[in-house]
Amino acid sequence: MVRSVVNAERENIPGVAITITGFSEAARLAAKADGLADLAVAEYPVAIGIQNPNDIKETIRTSLFEQIVAGLTSTVNGAAQTEHTGAAPDATVFEGSLEGVNAHFAAEEWSDGLAIIPPTAARVAAFLRFTDRDPDEVIAVLPQANLAATPRNIAANGIMAGCRPEHMPILIAAVQAIGDEHYNLGNIGTTGTLVPFLLINGPIVEQLGIESRGQLISRGPNPALGRALGLIVRNIAGYRPGRNYLGTFGYQLPFALAENEAASPWQPFHVEHGFDADQSVVTAGGSMIWGYPPAPHSRSEKSGAQVTLELLCRELYKKTILHCLPERGPDGFRHMVTLLITPPIAQSLADEGYSKQDVRQYLYEHATVTRRELEWHTRYSFAQAFTIEEKVEKGMFPEDFLVGPDELVRLLPSPDILHLIVCGEPGRNRLMGMHSVYVKPTSRAVELPKIWDHFLGGG
Repeated sequence: MVRSVVNAERENIPGVAITITGFSEAARLAAKADGLADLAVAEYPVAIGIQNPNDIKETIRTSLFEQIVAGLTSTVNGAAQTEHTGAAPDATVFEGSLEGVNAHFAAEEWSDGLAIIPPTAARVAAFLRFTDRDPDEVIAVLPQANLAATPRNIAANGIMAGCRPEHMPILIAAVQAIGDEHYNLGNIGTTGTLVPFLLINGPIVEQLGIESRGQLISRGPNPALGRALGLIVRNIAGYRPGRNYLGTFGYQLPFALAENEAASPWQPFHVEHGFDADQSVVTAGGSMIWGYPPAPHSRSEKSGAQVTLELLCRELYKKTILHCLPERGPDGFRHMVTLLITPPIAQSLADEGYSKQDVRQYLYEHATVTRRELEWHTRYSFAQAFTIEEKVEKGMFPEDFLVGPDELVRLLPSPDILHLIVCGEPGRNRLMGMHSVYVKPTSRAVELPKIWDHFLGGG
């Protein structure tokens, strides 16, 4: 709705965005990012999903109608003004003790609630040695704030997170990935709690000791790299929890992981997506769920591969039914599913002849739900209640959903939204399904600086 109002105002047509409580500031910030400085807002005062139709009508009559009229008849500035601080990119913003720096950064909402390492000029200079780009070159312009990400401010956020200077090439590639229009960073503020993450492939994984085995998001450089991504999203993209980053129950910290290419029987993720095996690649993804990791066990009547495939189908059912994966938006399918599987599971599937594409195709064909179950969720567990017939008529669901109530329909719109990563504890048979809406996985090759070989040689 916000973008529709912005487009109307550009044509000198008055518009009002209707929001519910807690969304008004997010709507105004989204409009400002699109160029409308003063969005007119009419705020619905309660959670509309828990009201009956009569109460909704009464609330509109007594509370919403006057706000709409006022918004349509008030004067709205049609163009946002760019804010200039006048400070040089390398200016010192604060001087003081470690405690003072942390207090100041927290007050400015530049930190994530944890202590940070001050990004001093000397530390920034050390990071800038690990890129051959100009310190103030624009790497990407990140929505919603539409601020320029440069090596200098990327380095500052990496330092704050606890990264090392040699992580700089990964951070730049990560910014390039989330800055790509395909990734869709502009919709990451959903109340569904969407957490960005990084997948790292290629030689740089071993060179920098990035974890791909057990406890991989919690060891080595991985936590700092994930935290740096979160600070970049906060400080350059401008997303603030509770304002325009609206995860209902909050967020876990963004995370980073690497694929265990050596233990995988299949092509690495980056090779699947067109990169050379000897390239280092960063992929930005998203996750709305980090839940219990099932452990498939084979029995005499079923092979290990068959048990794994059936269990993955159940994982998809549990973690995607509430988001109704077959739905198609104006820019295509708006979902991605990342499946993390440990090396023993991958090997058991490969031993029975399954490639990654075979696994995707099996899940596409066999991850199903009855129409009756899907109908219940579409009526009662979505932000907007609707019928399957209505979605089919609008082209958002396929016509083969028009079946009997106890007949099965597919959960997945395409096998291509499934992404398999071999990683995690090499001695355990665990798997994890992570679903997200809006963002799509986006990869960028890591650009290594001229000093890289010297660095690896210990110089």
